[in-house]
Amino acid sequence: MIFCKTWSEIQTMDRSNRIVLDVLRRLTEMVAPGVTTEDLDRVAEEWTREAGAIPAFKGYRGYPASLCASPNDVIVHGIPSRKPLKDGDIVGLDYGVIVDGFYGDGAMTVPVGKVSREAEKLMKVTEESLYLGIQEAKIGNRVQDIGFRVQEHARKNGYSVVLEFTGHGIGRRLHEDPQVPNYGKPGMGERLTDGMVLAIEPMLCAGHSDVVLEDDQWTARTADGSLAAHFERSVALTPMGPWILGEAPPPGGP
Repeated sequence: MIFCKTWSEIQTMDRSNRIVLDVLRRLTEMVAPGVTTEDLDRVAEEWTREAGAIPAFKGYRGYPASLCASPNDVIVHGIPSRKPLKDGDIVGLDYGVIVDGFYGDGAMTVPVGKVSREAEKLMKVTEESLYLGIQEAKIGNRVQDIGFRVQEHARKNGYSVVLEFTGHGIGRRLHEDPQVPNYGKPGMGERLTDGMVLAIEPMLCAGHSDVVLEDDQWTARTADGSLAAHFERSVALTPMGPWILGEAPPPGGP
């Protein structure tokens, strides 16, 4: 079942996503060779609670941390560890919070020190694909219009999209209907309507998109060891166009 939100509820979700993006940007400034993802997890939770919010991922379906930190060939759901990041790594940071019962969710992939041109391009194209997908998050379009734009941009640049993991609706639950795949055919899937809020999250791989799940049942890596990148924003559908929650003012107001 798809739950459409009121304007007031969307404003609350904007607040939750502002905290998410603030934490992610502060983490980006902290990322450096020698820093551990466990360090990042600890301060992310501290900052979240100082802001009056609740970390959304900690304890969710048994997940043991507040932050998902996914270096290099880890696509998503990397569990923070004491292993230091190295110069040349890239690391995906995926974070969520709860404010007044509503979830915010976002992600970005960032460089550690000086990275290769291949890594820079992969991150750039993945972020571009996110915003191209967001452009299709318009009332009257279909869910797969979003995924088509993501996949089209990835393929044009020689990358593959992950099939096993998708974006999703979001609201009073972290994961709601509909699923938002990063592939598709134009004009297919659920129709997009006023008040829907979608977490759109391209995951691109430099090689093949096949996934291997580690024994912890969370960490998802590329099967061929190629680099992966992940960007995510929560987006509300309004009559004035898509509103990237936490990142931009509403498009024209209520």
